[in-house]
Amino acid sequence: MDREIRYAGTGTPTLDQLQILAAIAETGSFSAAARRLNRAQSVVSYAIANLEAQLGLKLFDRAERRPTLTEAGRAVLGDARRIGRAMDELRARAAGLTAGLEAEVGLVVDVMFPTARLVAALKAFAREFPTVTLRLGVETLGAVVQLVLERAYGLGISGPIGLGIDGLERRPLCEEALIPVAAPDHPLARLAPPVPIAALHEHTQLVLSDRSRRTEGQDFGVVSPRTWRLSDLGAKHALLLAGLGWGNMPETMVGDDLRAGRLCRLHPAEAAAARFSLVLVHRTDSPPGPAACWLARRLAADAAAPALAERPDLAEDAGA
Repeated sequence: MDREIRYAGTGTPTLDQLQILAAIAETGSFSAAARRLNRAQSVVSYAIANLEAQLGLKLFDRAERRPTLTEAGRAVLGDARRIGRAMDELRARAAGLTAGLEAEVGLVVDVMFPTARLVAALKAFAREFPTVTLRLGVETLGAVVQLVLERAYGLGISGPIGLGIDGLERRPLCEEALIPVAAPDHPLARLAPPVPIAALHEHTQLVLSDRSRRTEGQDFGVVSPRTWRLSDLGAKHALLLAGLGWGNMPETMVGDDLRAGRLCRLHPAEAAAARFSLVLVHRTDSPPGPAACWLARRLAADAAAPALAERPDLAEDAGA
């Protein structure tokens, strides 16, 4: 018969104990956690025994060969991870404050973010921080979030894929209208509105595709069973102008084409213009430094200025 263990809380857990608890949960055993942390297994076991005594809780069921978390252990693990993230954020913030300006700022942007707004912010950043290197990437859909989570970039402008992901801080930026368009000589453009959905099904839809696996198996705004998948918004634009399909495009990007008659707006019978939400994201344990914070504020300010999206020439003289 197993000896009954009595637990009575007698102290305050340390951050080291909570980190050891998280390591055991992630690796699956005390020995694997010891190897990850470069500690003796006896040290890991002793730390957990003390943690259980301090909390007055049994965190692991040791009846089997491999210890498993109890219900209380799973609850404490969630708290331990939250505390660990908070400490990571505190350390990162302190490092940024003591180190001064970053040597480099990495920004990855969803292709849907208006080019004029991006240009205005980047020019202003170069004037404000001439000694800080800016690394820029442009991606689609889940690739932005993936690159920020992997620390390839510190700051990202993501579509709605950035919502609801643990480990990311989010700040709303703007919404972009997506409208269905086709070249004037495309069969769909010759139909009187409203365009039947059945007609859309008969023609190739040009669809942006994600280079990451974040949105694998998911479709956004796809109507036709006939699709060409592209990861480049510029290529999609060129194919639309060539009359090789129809598709949804940011209204700010095709405004000149619509006015010049190079593209025609379609008016589907059962669909309206979609709104594409954009948010600014960064890892919670890696808050932006001074220069990146300035860039984030500038991007937010430009996103709130519709004139920049409609008038790219204004980006040249936009002030900081």
